[in-house]
Amino acid sequence: MRRPWSYTGPFQEQDVVESFKWRPGMPFGAATSYVHLEKLCEGSCATVYKGISRITGQLVVLKVIRLEAAEGMPFTAIREASLLKHLKHANVVLLHDIIQSKETLTFVFEYMHTDLAEYMGQHPGGLHSCNVMLFMFQLLRGLAYIHQQHILHRDLKPQNLLISCLGELKLADFGLARAKSIPRQTYSSEVAALWYRPPDVLLGATDYSSDLDIWSAGCIFVEMIQGQPIFEGTSGTHEQLLKIWEVLGVPAEDTWPGLSKLPNYNPEWGTLRHLKDFGQLCEGLGRVPAAEDLASKMLTAFPRGRISAQDALLHSFFSPLPPQLYQVPAGQSVLTVPGVRLQPEICDLFVSYRKSHLSQGSSKFW
Repeated sequence: MRRPWSYTGPFQEQDVVESFKWRPGMPFGAATSYVHLEKLCEGSCATVYKGISRITGQLVVLKVIRLEAAEGMPFTAIREASLLKHLKHANVVLLHDIIQSKETLTFVFEYMHTDLAEYMGQHPGGLHSCNVMLFMFQLLRGLAYIHQQHILHRDLKPQNLLISCLGELKLADFGLARAKSIPRQTYSSEVAALWYRPPDVLLGATDYSSDLDIWSAGCIFVEMIQGQPIFEGTSGTHEQLLKIWEVLGVPAEDTWPGLSKLPNYNPEWGTLRHLKDFGQLCEGLGRVPAAEDLASKMLTAFPRGRISAQDALLHSFFSPLPPQLYQVPAGQSVLTVPGVRLQPEICDLFVSYRKSHLSQGSSKFW
């Protein structure tokens, strides 16, 4: 593949945008309709570029998947494309175009400035409670939509939640997503990153439903508040389960029918003590009204006991938000509601104050 065009100056991107405004007749599905600006990241089977569309003049993300001659097109790519073609929602990343050649398959997505993992990394110690509320509402809004379409994401983690500079959040990376159209259909238990995988799936259950995504979203919710993953630092399935039991306690058979029959169940867990609770695990939950209650409803060990995304949106945790948010059409961002916007994080305010203070001091000195 030809080396992508790139730029080095911070001021050149706008010049490029101006140069490649919409041009009549530029076709979809053609590599010539997009210009590569810079490489964002590279994996084992795909490279992601920041680019610009010569069709619309907008910034885009180009996910270039390398096709192996012997293996053909990756099934995850086929699955992602087929699902995203039918998903149109403000909180689901938009697939603009697909370009196929003999060597590559390129997905053209809308451009988003960062992801939740990077955002939390830039703002350590937990996010502003208003921003947690805004991000969580959008996450649940996107989940409620795909669950209504009978689609499971199956890989929710901060890296797969994209965020715009305004604070819009979108579900992304549907490579592991599946359409759940057949009742009681079974799936693989090798889904979701380990820290965000629910106990039933860790135990080997394969008949999960939308409750899988709810557990992952609950883990992300607590992580946004406390500034670190709730169940981190383990190296395998057994250790991950012990981390969860340490907080939730080992469920009894009467509260989780069929628990002891799951493939990875260990009878010795009955001797474990319940060491912590949500309040002890994360002091920040107690400081945010109704956060602990919502977290406990999402992070319930028994899968059928978890709250749905639609019901979670109605939880009292979101009561400070304007009621107009519930009337916003699916294709429209909640940030269009007056007064709904991203708040400055504490560390950003500190940096702004420090810069202002230093600049004032310098002016007086000179």
